[in-house]
Amino acid sequence: MSMRNIQFIGIFFLLKNLEKKPNCKRDCGTLKPSIDRMANVRRSGRITLQARDENAPEQNVKITRKRKSEPSKKMPPAVTKQSYEIQKRWSEEGASPCVLVETPHKELVMTRDLSGFKQFRFKNIFIKTSPLPCLSWASSDDVWIKMLNKELKYVHDKGFLQQHPKLKSKMRAILLDWLLEVSEVYTLHRETAYLAQDFFDRFMLTQDDMEKDRLQLIGITALFIASKIEEIYPPKLHEFAYVTDGACEEEAILEMELVMLKALNWNLCPETVITWLKLYAQVESLKDGVNFLVPQFSQDTYIQITQLLDLAMLDINSLDYQYGILAAAAFCHFFSFDVVLKVSGLTWDNIAPCVRWMTPFMCTVSACPRAELKDFKKVTSDDRHNIQTHVDYLSMLSDAHQRQPDSQDRLSPAAIGGILTPPKSTEKPANH
Repeated sequence: MSMRNIQFIGIFFLLKNLEKKPNCKRDCGTLKPSIDRMANVRRSGRITLQARDENAPEQNVKITRKRKSEPSKKMPPAVTKQSYEIQKRWSEEGASPCVLVETPHKELVMTRDLSGFKQFRFKNIFIKTSPLPCLSWASSDDVWIKMLNKELKYVHDKGFLQQHPKLKSKMRAILLDWLLEVSEVYTLHRETAYLAQDFFDRFMLTQDDMEKDRLQLIGITALFIASKIEEIYPPKLHEFAYVTDGACEEEAILEMELVMLKALNWNLCPETVITWLKLYAQVESLKDGVNFLVPQFSQDTYIQITQLLDLAMLDINSLDYQYGILAAAAFCHFFSFDVVLKVSGLTWDNIAPCVRWMTPFMCTVSACPRAELKDFKKVTSDDRHNIQTHVDYLSMLSDAHQRQPDSQDRLSPAAIGGILTPPKSTEKPANH
């Protein structure tokens, strides 16, 4: 007879005795023998049936129940049986079911046949070695690689004009020229002005069919954002609104600020042309045993190069080149190519197109009065070269555009104010 049948028979007789004496007085002693017999029959863990006499006096009996940590779940018979059989198979010699078994690993098969990789082309991205000296505060290689990665992250393209049929490249030049003038009025640094230029170009790349009457709002908002990043004491919001002569209200600037920050995805830290130029100038003039963070280059030469870059950046074609290449090409118009190779690691093939494109702008700058350092209130003498200045760049830009057709077929270096531009080795004249 199975265990379940024995339990069923015991419960049946117990209930039958209760039906025969419904009004009789029962106490715990009467039912105790029956319950004991039931306890011997059943397994522990099942519910115990106890009868209670309604006429019996109440007794303060504390029943201690075992609290279950988790609600019991009814398992299918097959699962219960399987668990029971597995438990029976455990060894009684002290072996535990929690035994760490080493997971078998597949043996790595080394592939020696590389014919399947012929369809892929591998390129060494670290083609430019770091020109930075050994730094005490960081790894020079890490700093250099980070700067190169930013060149790839912050993308600019002159093709954004195709997304705005109502705009022309001259409108961009007029806007940037006005921003340079505003920067000088408020004594903003060159880095601030070039940050604003980068924000404007990258923002326009994310938009479509922009109206020309909104360019001034976008430009002054870009300068507003850049000043809060770069300047220690940036101008107030009402000062930026005032300089627009009522064209842009303060609320409109704040609204455009949120739109631009969202469009730029808060990527606001590019390596601008000025950043690269200062790096090249510092590496070229650095002396042994001098702190790399302390400027050592000539301020006079520096502002001559920045004037060339200010003029070149107004041209929409400047967006065809990376900022590091633009700075190296401008540097090449004032120093020999060997110096450029030392400070930038760029080959002549890397910068030759940009150098030739920048030649008309260099001719224009050489024909104009030489740039001089200006004094500004509350600006120390060792920082005045970092303040953005403004000249009649629009007239200079028109002159440079008139010189461009004559310079496109130039195959050898020409004397530009006593400065030589090195050509390719294949472009040198035969008589040299």
